[in-house]
Amino acid sequence: MTDLPRLLLGTVAMRPYVFVFFLAYLFLAVSRVGWVRTVVWTVVAYLLAFACEWSSIHNGFPFGLYHYFDDTRDRELWVAGVPFFDSLSFAFLSFVSFEAAVILRTPWVSWHTPVGDAEARRSWLTIGYAGLLMMLLDVVIDPVTLQGERWFLGKLYAYPSGGPHFGVTIENYVGWFVVGVLITTSFCLLDRTVLRTVARRGVFDFPFKHIAPLGVYFGIFAFNIAVTFWIGETAMGWASTFIALLVGWMFAQHIWSPYRRK
Repeated sequence: MTDLPRLLLGTVAMRPYVFVFFLAYLFLAVSRVGWVRTVVWTVVAYLLAFACEWSSIHNGFPFGLYHYFDDTRDRELWVAGVPFFDSLSFAFLSFVSFEAAVILRTPWVSWHTPVGDAEARRSWLTIGYAGLLMMLLDVVIDPVTLQGERWFLGKLYAYPSGGPHFGVTIENYVGWFVVGVLITTSFCLLDRTVLRTVARRGVFDFPFKHIAPLGVYFGIFAFNIAVTFWIGETAMGWASTFIALLVGWMFAQHIWSPYRRK
């Protein structure tokens, strides 16, 4: 226990970009659902992600079989063979994916004003969209993190038998979809039952609040694509850019649709 503060500080120092996105997530989540639900989302996402990662490194479900290199165990926090930051990142990845799915499922009056997103937040189809959007993030994230020894991430993990998408397995992407749906479904069920009467304390407004999650969502795309080109993986970089542009076009078509109808 005496090493815990040092390992937590080491985790932040070694992965500052993760915690920049995490802080952005906290800001967005509190502004929308308040402090209590933000804590619940974070805890639920971390525990489910950790359980799935622990299961995958031991029996290959749901991400497929892979293994971590624990060279940094003495410098950052690990929990039962899984890096703490890795499971924690699922909190912001799942949240911005869900909020992006809500945006995609909500009619818009103008490019920054939705008609109302209450129905979209209750829809099971929105949860499916959230899983898909989170999986698409990983299609860009995982190939470059697999090359972590070539940038400041470090060599973190490997798939024993490799995979067809720049070394990543298809099972991994299916697993990300499943876990994204699982996290979002778990929170939504808790929100409709246990948290139903809990006040949304801490909610606040700020300019362009309704589209702000897309800034974080595409910021994650941009960071990973920039690193991909920086390490010289041109083919991987253009493949990831195509995915980001395709997703961006989909959102642009939806949000700007009111102007096309005029």
